[in-house]
Amino acid sequence: MGGARVTLATVAEALGVSAMTVSNAYNRPEKLSPELRERILAKADELGYSGPNVLARSLRRGKTGVLGVVLGEALSYAFDDPAAIEFLRGLARGGIALHLVPATGGEGDAALVMDAAVDAFVLYSLPDGHPLVTAALRRRLPVIVQSGPALEGYPLVAIDERAAAAAASAHLRALGHTRLAVVSLPFSLADRADRPLRDEVPAHRVTRGRLEGYGVTVGREVELNDRAHGEAAAGALLDGAEPPTGLLCMSDELAIGALRAAAARGLDVPRELSIVGWDDTRDGERAGLTTVRQSLREQGRRCAELIARGATGPVEPQPWELVVRDTTEGFRVSVR
Repeated sequence: MGGARVTLATVAEALGVSAMTVSNAYNRPEKLSPELRERILAKADELGYSGPNVLARSLRRGKTGVLGVVLGEALSYAFDDPAAIEFLRGLARGGIALHLVPATGGEGDAALVMDAAVDAFVLYSLPDGHPLVTAALRRRLPVIVQSGPALEGYPLVAIDERAAAAAASAHLRALGHTRLAVVSLPFSLADRADRPLRDEVPAHRVTRGRLEGYGVTVGREVELNDRAHGEAAAGALLDGAEPPTGLLCMSDELAIGALRAAAARGLDVPRELSIVGWDDTRDGERAGLTTVRQSLREQGRRCAELIARGATGPVEPQPWELVVRDTTEGFRVSVR
């Protein structure tokens, strides 16, 4: 482009569409077909156009052009967790600036939400009754929930956790497994530890739904959703008096940790131990994980579109599927 500044008009000219059409791709995506919007965003990326000027737009409309993303973890976790990264990528494709508000566990968390200069909030993976949820609702701004609490009058973008978990559990039982165990996400943010599953209702809707769907009461809860904690939890289960032959892990990160625990004990996966993950991350695919596939990127994009439309009320469940790969194919039932 010879160093010339790339503008909205530049993108429109390159595609042979009007400047208004390009503007709608960022500001009013519901006015375009998904195919046309994707073509516009792809051409904008190619030309180096980052979207309409947020400051100018906010001055015209009396809005900031910023979307607040309230996280259920510290920022460091959001930048490390593959699922969170994919979700944020999907949100960012909407062309809006993101303001990340982490849950630090400190007394000032609610103030971070109350003081955030944003037009709307997305609540990402927060448990029921969390102070950050309460603070966001008090702002009386548009709110979209992703895999968090079901709030009356607010859209919830999530899959049917219970149905997906039931499919994963049924898959292992169909292979002949009778000793299943769960490597579970934390029950809440306030009281987290590596320990056996507790006989109480998890505050996290996601954890709650998956446990109900699995129909398994044996397992361990992790303090943090990462590979190290997954390996430790799986190891504790495999070293027990009646080790499981099938592990249902609530994330691919936990499942990869379980693979490490199996390897350290000389267990053949899947002939002696089957492992099922959740999310279908790239690393999970490389590891050959059987897993529950959901597109966190598409869910992020969906949240951005709902905010742009000013949507309220119920949203249809997001798609999922059970992807069968190497970590369950080939299990052999044996008498021990």
